[in-house]
Amino acid sequence: MIIKNINNKCIMAVVAGMILGMNISCVDDVSFGNDFLEKAPGGTVTKDTIFNSAEYARQFLTGLYAYQYYGLPYYNGSGDFPEVNNPYVGKCEILSDAWHSSWSGCAMYSQYYTGSHTSNYGVRSDKWHYITNRVWHAVRGGWLLIESVDDVPGLSDSEKEKMKAEAKCIIAARYFDTFRHYGGIPIITTSFSGTDAGYDMPRGSVEECVNFMTGLLDEAAAVLAWNIPVDVASNEEGHWTKAAAMALKCRILLFAASPLFNSAEPYHPDAANIPAVWYGGYRAELWEQCRAACADFFRELQSNGRYSLVQAEGTRPEDYRLAYRKGYSRMASTEILLRVSVFATDAFNAGSYCWHQWSDPLMTVQRTCYCPTQEYVEMFPWADGTPFDWEKTKSEGKLDQMFLTGTVNDRNIVLTRDPRLYEEAVVNGQQKTLDWTTGNMSGQSFELWVGGTDAQQRPATQSGAYATGYAPIKHLMGNDMLRQYTMWPYMRLAEIYLTYAEALLQTGHLSEAIDQIDVVRSRVGLKGLDECNPDKNLKSNKEALLKEILRERACELGMEDCRFFDLIRYKMKDRFEKRLHGLLTYRLDDSGNRIETAWYNGDRTSGVSMPTHFEYEIFEISSPVRYWWTNGFDPKWYLSPFPVTEVNKGYGLVQNPGW
Repeated sequence: MIIKNINNKCIMAVVAGMILGMNISCVDDVSFGNDFLEKAPGGTVTKDTIFNSAEYARQFLTGLYAYQYYGLPYYNGSGDFPEVNNPYVGKCEILSDAWHSSWSGCAMYSQYYTGSHTSNYGVRSDKWHYITNRVWHAVRGGWLLIESVDDVPGLSDSEKEKMKAEAKCIIAARYFDTFRHYGGIPIITTSFSGTDAGYDMPRGSVEECVNFMTGLLDEAAAVLAWNIPVDVASNEEGHWTKAAAMALKCRILLFAASPLFNSAEPYHPDAANIPAVWYGGYRAELWEQCRAACADFFRELQSNGRYSLVQAEGTRPEDYRLAYRKGYSRMASTEILLRVSVFATDAFNAGSYCWHQWSDPLMTVQRTCYCPTQEYVEMFPWADGTPFDWEKTKSEGKLDQMFLTGTVNDRNIVLTRDPRLYEEAVVNGQQKTLDWTTGNMSGQSFELWVGGTDAQQRPATQSGAYATGYAPIKHLMGNDMLRQYTMWPYMRLAEIYLTYAEALLQTGHLSEAIDQIDVVRSRVGLKGLDECNPDKNLKSNKEALLKEILRERACELGMEDCRFFDLIRYKMKDRFEKRLHGLLTYRLDDSGNRIETAWYNGDRTSGVSMPTHFEYEIFEISSPVRYWWTNGFDPKWYLSPFPVTEVNKGYGLVQNPGW
């Protein structure tokens, strides 16, 4: 079979699909992953075919990139991987204190909110299915390339080493994607098929898995260029680089050093003798290792450049908001260290590129109604960086100013809060369009009061979009992203600044930690953290500074798989048990009476002025009530259960405690 003109930018190369995709539907017949035979059943393409051609080998590597983690639940079809990127699973961020879902159709609701999840689960039932998340396909394929590429004719030695380095990064990344859900997992070091009878493949310990992942990344970083060279950027944008490998190492070491695994006590009473779920005690040197890895990264950054936070071109809140948006979403962003893109081929997406295509700005598609909570919205400070305090704002009679001042009609809207808030949540009065060129806001404002054009009665009924009185907006930008910017920001430079800050904090360098945080804050126009919090003694109070770092991470990395895992790694049982809240907004007439009337699609046509006075009421979320709120949070939930069918295969997979 001859295949011509396969563009290296294609997400799934045809040849790689033939090899990597074989027997995908038969994963239940093997111990883990697909059985990945050397020859596709009924086909003619073999391993020897692929690795006897330089072009086919390159396409095979491109195919491996298709198995990377893409964090937006865009895929609504069945296909080979029905549970991957699927809204019927949902994002685990809605298990945190920052977002809430009222849609019972996703596993986060049906399995986790109800507390009914068990180890006897199938596809679309666990937040991270151990078998069917394309992890083992990537691992198997990565080792196959590493073992075979040296014999490929037509490739230079340097290109072979580069290809192997990229495969090592993909393997390490796929391991960490799974490790953060399960703890230690079997360590595969060859293109092992998993079909041999009577083999032993026990879980690796936390320490072994961390060393395995970081070891692969160190080997890759020694080979890869710091960034994608300009002359090949059009073909290799999105490929692994030294910068991305070093950044992922920082992320892994941060997770490993955190209290979930690194503590004087195990997270679960049955975990004491299971090295796959903790280090067996507290090791201060783990934080030192993370700090050193971050320091190494920033030394390389200083020497090599290329990456930097996208800066605002003006000083208006809108300018800062636009800089933040471009930073996390634009393919050409100088702060994205690694991006993962997809090209949807299922009929529902009709070949479009992204999540927003079936999630319009009016949030009419219930599957993406990951509504921000009041707790999350209150994490965002005022526009100058000083903390937002509900009670103080209320007592001063300034609740009408807590999101913005002015109106569309008067053309004098001023955003009053941290510009990142308006990229994470739709709030009352927020305009619907942010121009990518000028930063100007335009269009009608969102009407989130009860009875308003957008929210209608949904905040009062706690249903669908605006169920909490807010709606999500991160990654949901409409046609301004179409075919230009859509992708998953797997790693951003801002995260590494905040990772470094946390490692510095945990190793006793509080002032230096604040310096790293301030780099991230300054990009959105916020004043220094210590300056804005003079009563918290942040340069000497470790606990207070840690709280600020975790809050800053939630504000900067919203809906980027940060908040849930921050709560997990710090074993924040109290946050999982805390009842969460939403905000009811009521429009007031000239006499101060509540009126449940829309304006844009309502009395505007009668000449009524645009509403500017509102009454706000915080309410306790009761639909649905999460199991953990009323029954307590069992520490078993910190890690996912392995599917019982996999444990029963007897190759050494020990179940996580409590399951």
